[in-house]
Amino acid sequence: MKRILIILTLFLTGCVGVPENITPVDNFNIERYLGKWYEIARLDHSFERGLTSVSAEYSLRPDGGIRVINRGYSKKDNKWNEIEGKGYFVNRKDAGFLKVSFFGPFYGSYVVFDLDRDNYSYALVCGPDKSYLWILARSPQMDDHLKKHLIDKAAARGFATEKLIFVQHDDDK
Repeated sequence: MKRILIILTLFLTGCVGVPENITPVDNFNIERYLGKWYEIARLDHSFERGLTSVSAEYSLRPDGGIRVINRGYSKKDNKWNEIEGKGYFVNRKDAGFLKVSFFGPFYGSYVVFDLDRDNYSYALVCGPDKSYLWILARSPQMDDHLKKHLIDKAAARGFATEKLIFVQHDDDK
């Protein structure tokens, strides 16, 4: 029984790590991070495949965690898809390293490794490995120079930025 519990624990926590050469931002302020973020670009994953106008809204939960609402539009199904998750800091509340769950006891890493320190207007976020990458911004559009700068930063850290999907945001939805 003890062996099963150990294996189960390793399985459930196996996706809560930080990829090699990635460091979560320090002096992270969750109060400033709360609110709506738009997905500018992402690496492809089945849970977001085909979605446009993707956004994430972060707010505080009564238990001290973070409420996450991810939303995107499926043109194929002609409807909005929305899912609610919860997040918690992994180590310290001033580091951009959280664990997030959308499916019961299964958590994955949410690592903020680059951030606009002055205005919290953009962020580079990854998951437990380098197959997960998101470029987020407070508005649905991003200056091309800034976008290239963030893509170059991610590429320098080993992300396959040539495979990025640039998210379309429609103003009429």
